[in-house]
Amino acid sequence: MTYQEALENARGNIGPYCKSCPVCNGLACKNTIPGPGAKGIGTGFIRNYQKWQELCVNMDTICENKSVDTSVELFGRTFDLPVFAAPVGAMQLHYGDKYDDLQYNEILVPACAQAGIAAFTGDGTNPAVVEGAVKAISACGGHGVPTIKPWDVNTLKTKLTLAREADPFAIAMDIDAAGLPFLKNLTPPAGSKTVEELRDVVEMAGKPFILKGIMTVRGAQKALEAGAKGIVVSNHGGRVLDQCPSTAEVLPGIVDAVGGKLTILVDGGIRSGMDVFKALALGADGVLIGRPFVNMVYGGGAEGVKAYVDKLKAELSDTMAMCGAHSIADINRSMLYGF
Repeated sequence: MTYQEALENARGNIGPYCKSCPVCNGLACKNTIPGPGAKGIGTGFIRNYQKWQELCVNMDTICENKSVDTSVELFGRTFDLPVFAAPVGAMQLHYGDKYDDLQYNEILVPACAQAGIAAFTGDGTNPAVVEGAVKAISACGGHGVPTIKPWDVNTLKTKLTLAREADPFAIAMDIDAAGLPFLKNLTPPAGSKTVEELRDVVEMAGKPFILKGIMTVRGAQKALEAGAKGIVVSNHGGRVLDQCPSTAEVLPGIVDAVGGKLTILVDGGIRSGMDVFKALALGADGVLIGRPFVNMVYGGGAEGVKAYVDKLKAELSDTMAMCGAHSIADINRSMLYGF
């Protein structure tokens, strides 16, 4: 199965909100929640995608002619390329009835592991969501990252204890989920956390802790103060706040401030291997990609996931070769025009 075949198949299995567009850029679904869009008018999703497209790479093939290695070591594990599937939840609410959260993770987690990458799994108000995610990650030898929302302390204790049972290589929290409208006024409650509260969460996690939803230098510094081992520069796919800068715009400043002190991942509008290269050139250690993996699962199951990972790897390899980078470590800002 090819990526295009999986995408075409997804159009008959997904919806009504997601349109499985040829380019997942936020234009068709920009203000659909429920759905893959955003609250407000959806400018964040569109800006995320557009800013990666505005970056240009510097072609330079006057270099040694040797093979390209896209592999990377992060959190003590080696991956075929520095890409992770982003956490996505409430599948039936946002993407249609074909899969619930448990079924989605049962496909995505092992498919990513077999393709040489790893999946972050989502969370929800239904306790069975994390239970299913933990089961899927455990079955893959801990090859995945359970991602917990910023619940109240008692709910966090329960969910983090459960997450540790999978023996994952890391545990994450999407702190920016505090802005999701469908988590407001629900039981259990979810919301913002102080640095002191996050220190307690890090201790409860008992694993390398990744804080997702960092969009400022100060936010990155606070994550470091709290004891996080990694961050994801993310505005929740542009879903939670309009008139917010893109992740590509804030990433360089965050890298300059905390790079080398913790692992820096980034998401938001990254769609191709070329986009992955640009993120790495700006200083990220790896990327997360969300909505396209949903389309691959809905359109091709595990085969769709493999097709997309193969596509990303081929595109990243080609960009690296054409810009004179033979390993991930070779990629730097000089390979971007204007830097």
